[in-house]
Amino acid sequence: MTQSLLEKLRLEYQPRLPKVLENIETLRPIFGKCKECVVPLEALSNLSKKDPFISFTNQEPKEHRPLRIGVVLSGGQAAGGHNVIAGLYDAQKKLNPDSELFGFLNGPKGITDNKYREITQELLAAYRNLGGFDLIGSGRTKIETPEQFKAAEATVRALRLDGLVIIGGDDSNTNAALLAEYFLVQNCPTAVVGVPKTIDGDLTNSDIEISFGFDSAVKTYSEIIGNIARDALSAKKYYYFIKLMGRSASHIALECAMQTQPNMTLIGEEIALKKDTLTQIVEGISDMICTRSKNGKDYGVILIPEGIIEFIPEINQLIQELNDLLAQGVKDVKNKLTQASEHCFSMLSPEFQSQLLFDRDPHGNVQVSKIETERLLIDLVKKALANRNDYKGKFSAQPIFCGYEGRSCLPSNFDAQYCYALGHVAALLVDLQATGFISCVQNLAAPVEEWQIGGRNLVTMISMEKRQGKIKPVIQKSLVNLKSKQFFAFQKDRQKWAEQDLYRYPGPIQFFGPPELTEAITFTIQLASS
Repeated sequence: MTQSLLEKLRLEYQPRLPKVLENIETLRPIFGKCKECVVPLEALSNLSKKDPFISFTNQEPKEHRPLRIGVVLSGGQAAGGHNVIAGLYDAQKKLNPDSELFGFLNGPKGITDNKYREITQELLAAYRNLGGFDLIGSGRTKIETPEQFKAAEATVRALRLDGLVIIGGDDSNTNAALLAEYFLVQNCPTAVVGVPKTIDGDLTNSDIEISFGFDSAVKTYSEIIGNIARDALSAKKYYYFIKLMGRSASHIALECAMQTQPNMTLIGEEIALKKDTLTQIVEGISDMICTRSKNGKDYGVILIPEGIIEFIPEINQLIQELNDLLAQGVKDVKNKLTQASEHCFSMLSPEFQSQLLFDRDPHGNVQVSKIETERLLIDLVKKALANRNDYKGKFSAQPIFCGYEGRSCLPSNFDAQYCYALGHVAALLVDLQATGFISCVQNLAAPVEEWQIGGRNLVTMISMEKRQGKIKPVIQKSLVNLKSKQFFAFQKDRQKWAEQDLYRYPGPIQFFGPPELTEAITFTIQLASS
């Protein structure tokens, strides 16, 4: 493997640990409650009987048995995944040097197919503190059929695993809960433990302050946005419409707005609350462009969350109608739409109409992430401005999508240390045989040494929802809270950002220098703790 100088230096970096984890062999569990109420679920009856939350306290050291643990990376990449594995490996070796770690290849399919590699100190040495998931790969296979559950059980029994650690987002950790329940029913001794991963930041609650990868992703995107804002201010002739990742929630867009202070940021959850139509959104953008133009500013930066389409009421309704009609095999769908949906459909260019009609996922649903919302808004704003008597400026727009470049970047110091701690806690939960729990590291606004640890029963995060026509247990995505301190701070300043050029330039992630720079945390965590 050819490595850059920065990669070589990052391999030498030693993440700091919370003080509570410094003597991991002395930790003992304390069983208690989590802050949200626990609703027993019939589909997860065995997990429902377990304690809601586990914290740890230091006592006298004791001997620990060797642990055989399997680990899998599930879903999309997020910076820090390798450090979760490194933390898991180091922790189980501290508990007992004879412990062994096995990485399942290319996601959950590696479990059902029994495809794995043993993770050794030598192998891991080339991946510590680096981005990506290439140590063992990832995948989006779901273990959901009876055959897949049986195959997973056969694999963990064959490897004599004490624990299976699933590193993933809401869907993956829902799957972890179902797998834990299945193993309990089958009297399989393998404990299933989750780790919260997703750059979208939508796997949060009172015990999980943020999912890993969010910090690195928003810092990567914010560097790009800051660079583009500087370009806009330099050339003074372009509007940049920047779409940001965030399939169902606008956390990334909100944090990047706080980091860079663009002229406008659309928040999907706010649009849904206000029930803003597509026309109203376009009018809002056009109003801002007209105001700036009167002040001699025919340029600017607009942030758009990836999942905004589903928050716009009439487009969401249109998508639902299209899904139903196409599922029924209707060919001339336009004539079968309701009047409101037909009007919405007619507003779109033929290119976007085609995306809604033909770009489907395996379940027959529109792949909204592939809809070029930034181009759609540029097209509609251009038409709206052409019809306004109060606009005398020149509108020239550039579409940009900040996507996968934020998923496999070098993890920030925060994510490197957070993930390393999460791996340690996962090992503790396996050692405790706390099946169906997810690793938690808390008090993240404080210095690393003051972070706290615990494990939360996944069943406390799950509710029953209708998915694909069936009632299923799911972990709900955490959306932007419009009453939060983060949103209030954004709301307070955004009108100034719209009218003036108050761009903020965070620059790239810093690994060397003063701690206030290298250890900087997001506004999302700062404000939540204040």
